[in-house]
This record gives sequence, structure tokens and C-alpha cells, in this order.
Amino acid sequence: MDHSGHGMTTDLPPFTLGRGLEFSPDLFFLVGCLAALALYGWAVARLRRRGDAWPVARTVLFTAGVLTIALVMCTKLNDYGMVMFSVHMVQHMVISMVSPILLLLGAPVTLALRALPVAGRGSLGPRELLLKLLHSRYTRIVTHPAFTISMFIASLYGLYFTSLFDTLMASKPGHIAMMVHFLMVGLVFFWPIMGVDPGPHRPGYVMRMLELFAGMPFHAFFGIAMMMATQPMVEAYKNPPASLGIDALADQNAAGGIAWAFSEIPSVLVLIALVYQWYHSEQRQAARKDRQADRDGDKELTEYNAYLASLQARGR
Repeated sequence: MDHSGHGMTTDLPPFTLGRGLEFSPDLFFLVGCLAALALYGWAVARLRRRGDAWPVARTVLFTAGVLTIALVMCTKLNDYGMVMFSVHMVQHMVISMVSPILLLLGAPVTLALRALPVAGRGSLGPRELLLKLLHSRYTRIVTHPAFTISMFIASLYGLYFTSLFDTLMASKPGHIAMMVHFLMVGLVFFWPIMGVDPGPHRPGYVMRMLELFAGMPFHAFFGIAMMMATQPMVEAYKNPPASLGIDALADQNAAGGIAWAFSEIPSVLVLIALVYQWYHSEQRQAARKDRQADRDGDKELTEYNAYLASLQARGR
């Protein structure tokens, strides 16, 4: 079997981590990653020239997010992922559940809104177009939990349990489109839950936790179904090249284990980020109340004490 549409053959040696991490760039993702880093760096530099601060942690997190994409798409992991279901599943899980979390914690939209210049009155520049997109009906729809959770689940069951996966794997543009889809689904799923950037759908912290855990059982069940299958379920991986020395069913079971594990690990990371954000939100709110109390002599407390006194007076 030859994936000639991808400019590669399947006579790969048996997989090892060292071979998988060898540099083998996909041009689309290489250019995309370099462009993302360059634009983010330009925006940070623009803020600093202006005398504005930007948290170093956000820069580190965003950079790490971009590097995780490069890790799975610009190394031989991408080559092995074409013929090994287990390696492909690593790519899928990283690019849909690890990369989006790191990118969102880097707050790229907030950075863009602060760095882009304001257009003249009556004109639309990049900043104004970005604001329109953030407040558009389209963004409200794609960040609503009914959409994000459904898309998150459909990206597993609707892809791997139908012929769509084989269709996309048959060509390089199809494979690229699939990986971009995984990334975008991860971004829109995690953005309303733990993203730092402003968005149209931002419920309370308890609801965010419920949104996070709503899709995870389906994700775990998908992994378990793959692990328990008694025959290969995906056509593209039914006949792995002899040079790999692997069994298709064993490789599929490994892919299921990877999918199951990734339903747990990112959830813990997001939960930690949520608790951290919740704590700091409470701290900021308490600080605002303290400042307000300093300005008005704690008017709210005085009014409350007066209310209690009036109740006591009426009770006599």
C-alpha cells in the first residue's frame, strides 16, 4: 500500500521514539507555526515598545502550544501516523486537546486587540474586524455548548466510524484539513471553558466545569470501544506495512488506550486552570470591593447595619 498522494511511501522501519521525533516537516504546518510565532512575537514587541506589559507566562504557554503542533506535524510522527493508528491517535489527541489548551492560555486574541492599531473614525481595520467577529452571531453559535460538545463528540464517532476518515486520508489536502479541523474543534471547545480571551459565551465557573465533563464520557467510551474491538475498525490501518512489524488489531487497541488516557489528562489540566482562574477572579472581586469601601467609607456595610438596626427596632 502506498500513500503516493502524500509524497511518501510506507517502507518505514519499525517505530521508535527517536525515529518518530526526526525532523520531517509538513510545509503547511511548518509555515503556519512559524507565522503564528512571528505574529505573536511582533505583537508582544509592539506592546513593550509602547511601554505596556505582557505576562511572560502567556508568551511561554502560547509558544509551547505552537511547538506541540510542530511536534506532531513537522516530525516523522506525521509520517508514521499515516500507517500506524496508534501514532495517528497521538497526533489527534495532542492537536485537539493539548495544543488548544496551551494556545488559549496564551491569550492571543487579547494580545491582538491590545497590539493592533485603532482604525480611523468610520473605517474598519484589522482590530475592528476582529471585534466584529467576536461579537458576531457566528461566534455565539460556535462557542455555545450545544455546538461545541456535539462537534467534539462527532469528531470522534462521525469520523472514525464512517468512510469519511478513509476519504480524508487518501489525499494530502484531506489529511491537512482533518488535522486543522481537530485543532479548531479543540479551540472552540476549550475557549468558553478556560480561555483567557473575551468571548460571547462565558458562563460561571461551575457551569464551565459541567461543560468540560459533559463530553469526556463519550471520549472515554470511544477509547474503550477501540480497545475492546476484536477486529480492525478503520480501513486505512487494516493492512500496515510489513516493514513496521506490527499487528493491526494490537495497534488499534493501543490507539484506543491513548484516546482513553487523553480523556483524563487534559481534563485535569483544564480543571487546575479553572480553579486558578476562579481563585484569582474572587481575589480581584474582593480587591474591587475593598477599593469601593475605601472610596465611600464602606457605604454598603453601613446601609446593611442600618437595615439590621431597623429590623431590631420594629421587633421591639
